[in-house]
Amino acid sequence: MFENKIVIVLGERDGVAGPAIAACVKSAGGKVEYTSTECFV
Repeated sequence: MFENKIVIVLGERDGVAGPAIAACVKSAGGKVEYTSTECFV
């Protein structure tokens, strides 16, 4: 699904953190360009 795709990852502090999403994307063959975990209120 993510093979040869460049992905920007935005995680949420109270939900799924950015590094966890990035690890999933990388294991699916994607390239993570930027990762951040923010607090959306």
